[in-house]
Amino acid sequence: QVHLVESGGGLVQPGQSLRISCVASGFGFPAYWMFWVRQAPGKELEWIGDINGDSRRLSYSDAVKGRFVMSRDNAKNTLYLQMNNLKPEDTGRYYCATDSHGSGRGPGTQVTVSS
Repeated sequence: QVHLVESGGGLVQPGQSLRISCVASGFGFPAYWMFWVRQAPGKELEWIGDINGDSRRLSYSDAVKGRFVMSRDNAKNTLYLQMNNLKPEDTGRYYCATDSHGSGRGPGTQVTVSS
């Protein structure tokens, strides 16, 4: 059974960086294509990127391309999202998931970008 737990969120100022993590268990993480999605207050869930099992294929939404970098450590069953040059519009709850619709996502981690 898919079990995902996100962590590392917080309050940062515009322009700052933050790295969030997602620890996976209960399934064959190294073989899975993994996704990051987020939900801003009052808005629908938004796909922001995905990464395949061997990290050779990555895709990003236009909203985060050039600022966010995904990575994974299959030995640790952990997915990472390095977020640089954060903007107020990046505020939201961030989830890792097993598809772009947010399937299997955990409780999420809150990221707030505000001066």
